[in-house]
Amino acid sequence: MNHNTPLSPRPLQHLDDCRQRVLSAAQLKAHGVNSAALNEQCRPDGPWQQLLPGVYLLHPGLPTADERLHAVLLYAGRPQTRTAVAVPTQTTPDEPHPPQAAPHVPYANAMVTGLAALALHRFVSVPPLLSLDRIDVMVPRTRRLRSTGLARLVRSHGMPTPQRIAGVPVAPVPRALADAVAQLDDAGAVRRLLTEAVRGGHCEPAAVVRELNQARLLTRPHVIDAVDSLLAEGRAIAEDRLYEMVREYGLPDPLWNVDLRLPGGPHLGGVDAYWPDQAVAVELDTRAPRHGLRPELQEDSDGLEWAEYARKREHLERLGITVVHITPRKLRESLEQQATVVRTALMASVDREPAAYVMVLPH
Repeated sequence: MNHNTPLSPRPLQHLDDCRQRVLSAAQLKAHGVNSAALNEQCRPDGPWQQLLPGVYLLHPGLPTADERLHAVLLYAGRPQTRTAVAVPTQTTPDEPHPPQAAPHVPYANAMVTGLAALALHRFVSVPPLLSLDRIDVMVPRTRRLRSTGLARLVRSHGMPTPQRIAGVPVAPVPRALADAVAQLDDAGAVRRLLTEAVRGGHCEPAAVVRELNQARLLTRPHVIDAVDSLLAEGRAIAEDRLYEMVREYGLPDPLWNVDLRLPGGPHLGGVDAYWPDQAVAVELDTRAPRHGLRPELQEDSDGLEWAEYARKREHLERLGITVVHITPRKLRESLEQQATVVRTALMASVDREPAAYVMVLPH
């Protein structure tokens, strides 16, 4: 065979001109590129190169960030050869597009996770995609494949539903955080990631801690320290949003962070806001998994903690006190709606029987 011999029924220039710059051996074969032609194109001075086993880059030089992501997913996922595989054209050579509509690309149950996923979620505390030596890609535990080159496989018993960012399947933030933290020994880096997740509004602390617990990472001292800071940060942010809700939507000022007690009787519990004239209380639900609790016991723990919340609420309501239960997520996503719920409870107080007298003490 010489350079003038046709390599396939469909000329190779067709592949070079289209947006499919990274293809698997199976996809190339579907284009009529046989093994001999592939070896010829991937010779040391040839126009193509092999990025990963069975995955090829159809141009010389370094791959872009998009091409690296696509190569890892092709290696881990092995999409069907009949599926059109395309990566959106990027405006800069080192970063992918922001989230936008893109053709559906099946990757056979594989998704980007870890630091690479957080970079796609626009975390500023992670390195740029091109500076990552390896890209974590999640696959089912049953996949018979190993980590190699720039692809580091993260095996999972249960695959979460991926989010699509620039056409790339990406693990949700809590799961990506857990997979990233599993690879980090730097306490400062772990703390920065968890803090950005909450401050940046990517997710709630409880979801992060639940994933860390599921990954059995809450036995590591530097992770526990970061989680303690995370929970305190999440609580403070939720309280700030509660203050904002009262201020922005013209609710009467409550008594903040108080304990309720029956005169000469038992302690009824603390609430985040209390309107004594209307006997209305607001309680933030900032529950999170307990440190070191085995994942298989976490569901029981959640149930017990919720039962404690329910008993407290029922006790207060038997005394005629209305309890409005609000999660940090509701405050973040629907502040006006939560203000309406509280205002409705305050207005309804005039139609209720007077509540029992309770003592209000600083928390």
